[in-house]
Amino acid sequence: MTDLLPEKMNLEIVTPERSLFSGEVDEINVPAVQGYLGILPGHAPLLSELRVGVISYRRGTEESHLFCSWGCLEILEDRVSVLAEKAEAADQIDVEQARTDQREAEQLLRSGDEETDHAEALLKMREAATRLEVAAKAGRI
Repeated sequence: MTDLLPEKMNLEIVTPERSLFSGEVDEINVPAVQGYLGILPGHAPLLSELRVGVISYRRGTEESHLFCSWGCLEILEDRVSVLAEKAEAADQIDVEQARTDQREAEQLLRSGDEETDHAEALLKMREAATRLEVAAKAGRI
C-alpha cells in the first residue's frame, strides 16, 4: 500500500506587520536564495531564505503574484509558510512610487559618487523593478 500525496497544500504568507494570504493552493513558486523553487503538494520538507522576487501561487486556474523582499520559507508535506520582511499583493503596489524609486536608484548608480552605497542602490532598484513586474502581471501597467 502506498501513501497518496496530498492534492493541495496550505499556504500562509505573512510579514511582521500583517498576513497577506492564507489558504489552500495547488502550486507555489518562491524566490529562494538558491533560485526560484517550484513547490507542489507532498514536497520534501525544506527551510530556505528568500531573496527579492515574485511569489506566485495557483488555485485551480487562477494565478496570483506578490512582491517579496527577503525572509524565510518553511515547506512541510502539506503546508508552506512564508515569512517575508516585505511583501505586497499586486493591488497594494504604488506603481508611481515604484517607478520613482527605480529612477532614483538608477541615478545613484550612474552618479559615480564615492559615498553612494551601491549595494543599497542596487537593492532599491531590484525591489522597484520587482514591484513593477508584479503590477504588470496583474494588468496594472
